Amino acid sequence: MDTITAVTATESTQDQPSKVLIVEDEQALRLLYSEILKTAGFQTVLAASGHEALDALTVHHGDDELAVIVSDISMPGMDGMQLLRAVRERGLHTPMIVVTGNPSIDSAARAVEYGAMRYLVKPVVHTELIDLVTRAVRLHRIAVLKQQAATHLGITAVEAGDRIGLENRLLRGIDALWMAYQPIVNPVRREIFAFEALVRTREVSIPHPGVLFSIAERLGCVPQVGRIIREHIAKLLAEKQPEADIFINLHPHDLLEDDLYSSDSLLAPFACQIVLEITERAALDQIADIPERMHTLRRLGFRIAIDDLGAGYSGLNHFALLSPDIVKLDRLLFTGIDQDPVKQKIVGAISSLCKEMGALTVAEGIESAADAATAQKLGCDLLQGYFFARPGPAFPEVKWMGRHLHSVDRRVNSRSLNQSAQR
Repeated sequence: MDTITAVTATESTQDQPSKVLIVEDEQALRLLYSEILKTAGFQTVLAASGHEALDALTVHHGDDELAVIVSDISMPGMDGMQLLRAVRERGLHTPMIVVTGNPSIDSAARAVEYGAMRYLVKPVVHTELIDLVTRAVRLHRIAVLKQQAATHLGITAVEAGDRIGLENRLLRGIDALWMAYQPIVNPVRREIFAFEALVRTREVSIPHPGVLFSIAERLGCVPQVGRIIREHIAKLLAEKQPEADIFINLHPHDLLEDDLYSSDSLLAPFACQIVLEITERAALDQIADIPERMHTLRRLGFRIAIDDLGAGYSGLNHFALLSPDIVKLDRLLFTGIDQDPVKQKIVGAISSLCKEMGALTVAEGIESAADAATAQKLGCDLLQGYFFARPGPAFPEVKWMGRHLHSVDRRVNSRSLNQSAQR
């Protein structure tokens, strides 16, 4: 036994040798790979097709789980790429090494993209196969330990690293997607000014919207997700015809979508009722012609809001580029604001400057009567937060001094609110 084999046999043995699934339709090669790996101290399970491999994965689970899959790509019925996708769809973290006698750059790229650990070309070098399987066993052990740690810590969603796993999570997330709405209120008039549309999904592996957009970014699917969200909102506006305005969050990538600027878009018929929110955290310097884009959106009837002001790093740049109609101050500015003179000074100054620039201010994250009273005293025009209502299906009730407002009495627009403030 050579040095590599000796080390492999030692490392692959804990309570029992690690099991390797060999998937190869040619019997001679299937037996050859098995003998090579057995000599190195591994146990092997043999399958002559992709379907047999899936059956083997079903049989071997839990403590008897297969640690590595070595599979040919070209096989009748279910080929190696289809098997790889099926394995990832099951959410298995089993490393997979794919083998082919007809290599190409495209097939290699696809194999790695969809989660294959490595790509081997026939005829397979014995020592290379042993070395790769040894590394794959180590990776499998790390994955199992990470899963155990996540379970122990109560973490139910573990980030999938391969493309097919991410694709399936995103599809499940979209299938279970729904929109929650949170009121934005005018505390002086005691009326609902608008509802902010917030993305939610019932997919358990996506605990919050940040995970959904993180996956979409990694897959290059943010524009598609944005269109789906806008479809949900447009359908609701057509069916329920709320009197209040609707705030919609835009990802920076949404600003590159031609459909957003079209008079035939799904949102265009409701443009005068919609405020488009662009977060201060957005990297707008990556997008050309922002002022022209904003002009086009306003010409269609949309209004523009800067979101999370105070949390980002380029507020002046955003003001110059967007010329916002509405400014939403970050919720962190209002946490304990009634006891924080520095926060009070900052919020008061921003509110005053926004008024001079003709923009309304929204205080986000209002969770107490003290927060609400302080935000009003400092000049915030509109308030939003759990103190009034939590996000929920269209449309949540609002709590006013112990009683509930069951419907929107009438729509309040920016102009009437400014007139009220001047009076």
